[in-house]
Amino acid sequence: MNLRKRLSLMLAVFAVSVLIDQLSKAIAKATLSMDVVREYFGGSLKLVLTHNDGAFLSLGEALPTALRHTLLLIGVGIFLLGLVIYTALNKRADTGTIIALSMVFSGGLSNLLDRIIYGGYVVDFLNLSLGSWHTGVFNVADIAIMAGAVMLFLVGFKGKSRSVLG
Repeated sequence: MNLRKRLSLMLAVFAVSVLIDQLSKAIAKATLSMDVVREYFGGSLKLVLTHNDGAFLSLGEALPTALRHTLLLIGVGIFLLGLVIYTALNKRADTGTIIALSMVFSGGLSNLLDRIIYGGYVVDFLNLSLGSWHTGVFNVADIAIMAGAVMLFLVGFKGKSRSVLG
């Protein structure tokens, strides 16, 4: 795939992912409360507004503020810059890999935008439960990151099985 097509595909994934995430967060901020949990589907889906000062699932939340902000703003920013450059310039990447890397970048970028806009935190509002199993509170950007990571795993697995099997 040539550079122009690669960049167009990346831009399309960025636009859709960031738009959906930021729109869902704006709706969550406008309609949800940090004090009230809304439950749907027998409690399997819970909506509650939270401000996540840490990374994914609040990792690093207890770090000193200056260190946490450095890691989650500058560190993540540098990682995302490297990821987008790698994705754009990797001539061997197939369409699935470009989409997957673009989803990881888009989710990370949207959460980074939150940190910049809101002074260090990310808006989270989704929680899933099934019996005694439940997730932490997350957002649509986290879904994009996880979906991209799963796609990368599947694309990599497919590539390895092809080379092994023939």
